[in-house]
Amino acid sequence: MAPEVLKKNYNQKCDIWSCGVILYILLSGQLPFKGKTKQQILDQISRGQYDFEGEEWVLVSEKAKAFIRKLLTYDYNLRYSAEQALQDPWITTTIAEKKDVVVTLAALNNLRTYRVS
Repeated sequence: MAPEVLKKNYNQKCDIWSCGVILYILLSGQLPFKGKTKQQILDQISRGQYDFEGEEWVLVSEKAKAFIRKLLTYDYNLRYSAEQALQDPWITTTIAEKKDVVVTLAALNNLRTYRVS
């Protein structure tokens, strides 16, 4: 859920935020916004707080992390549009070079143990 959704003032860029959340989960096996309670998670979302700490991020490229940052930009006026996202260097080089995205064992284990509270 994008911060602007919490404020009930949103547009199509909240979908870009959701893409960033999904990519973060796919590459790390974790949610970008963590907390023990729903309120703690909503507080982190409302502040746009997330990080790339942990062993699951070691093999993730800086281009991929930069792309996620652009998708999860707090101010939706500065957040990527869908067109900009498709032109991002991580997307274009991954496709052009036919690279596989490396997912670490730590990320896969995180996905295996994921539980909705």
